[in-house]
Amino acid sequence: MAELAACPKEQLREREDAFHIQRVERLWSGGHLLRGREPGSGDLQLMSNDYLCIQNEPALREAQAEALLNSKTDLLMSSVFTMKGSPMQQLEAAFADYMQGEEAIICQSGFTANVGLLQSIASPSVPVYLDMNAHASLWEGVKAAGARGIPFRHNSPDHAERLIRRYGPGVLVVDTVYSTDGSLCPLAAIVDVATRTGCVLVVDESHSLGTHGPGGAGLAVALGLADRIDFRTASLAKTFAGRAGLIVCSRRFKEYFRMESNPAIFSSGLLEHEYVWFLEALALIRRADDRRERLREVSDIVRWRLDELGFDVGGGTEQIIAIESGNEPDTLKMRDALQGSGVFGAVFCPPATPRNHCLVRLSVHSGLTDEELDTLTTRCADALKLLKEVMA
Repeated sequence: MAELAACPKEQLREREDAFHIQRVERLWSGGHLLRGREPGSGDLQLMSNDYLCIQNEPALREAQAEALLNSKTDLLMSSVFTMKGSPMQQLEAAFADYMQGEEAIICQSGFTANVGLLQSIASPSVPVYLDMNAHASLWEGVKAAGARGIPFRHNSPDHAERLIRRYGPGVLVVDTVYSTDGSLCPLAAIVDVATRTGCVLVVDESHSLGTHGPGGAGLAVALGLADRIDFRTASLAKTFAGRAGLIVCSRRFKEYFRMESNPAIFSSGLLEHEYVWFLEALALIRRADDRRERLREVSDIVRWRLDELGFDVGGGTEQIIAIESGNEPDTLKMRDALQGSGVFGAVFCPPATPRNHCLVRLSVHSGLTDEELDTLTTRCADALKLLKEVMA
């Protein structure tokens, strides 16, 4: 008689134990890697993706509040039922114009945009080639499609092309600015690979939309490549400081997507005050060249100073600055040293990073003053001194 499979409840308990005993108690010594001390009023908090500091803009808040107070009751339903002329379609048209695309689709989040897109364009017979640092949502989209995900070396168009020549054309997937280390995609070379090999190209602009290109229209527009990319996606929870996602695509694909993407079909759409926020934010971001210039300056200064102090900031170049911290116990020590000195970043650990390759990520923004940059430098120097003492 065949042995019965292990009880599902016992399997769940084993998985819970693996987290609570092996990870929390042993690796983290009873603490929590993602939750240290609470930041105080004098601490520098560099965890937000609000790169251009629009979240507290009075005009945006007032417009959203007015819409919330005065708009008629919204219909809580899937966005696939939305009619022409709706606030959603007005926003989609505005983003399509902004990003020099034919059409745009507003999704519930950047995650659902990526999952829904790949679920609707890939399949078990279509290989998907992803930069090994591509966002987790893109990998989840591959799973949703039942497709084979084939990773290629980070920022290596040559390696991507060799794999495509070996396994055949499929879907090629990259980010423009990678969320773990702030590295910039060699987008022109990737576009050339997709063209030569006949691949469908998906480009995630989550961390470049609003911060790069003319008016913040993204890296693809900055490089004149918008019409050579099949799909561009973005989370609007970064520079646009809201809660939604975006796909730029063809008009023909848009109608197909609404009938094929499970996240689009089975999730409710946004509410009117959220559409108002994004329209107001788009108008502000288009004219925010001074903030983009300041963000570039701040990014360069912080990255250079941390490197000079002796922190390993990897190969990034943009507003996301990742400090390499190694395994989880060492990362706990680095986090505590930084927080003890008044600097708060976001800890990235498995499953967001490979095992023993954790990061403390600092996300800088355009609102940092010269005085705050000096304070950050001093505090990071203090943290490094403390860290060396703890690690000795």
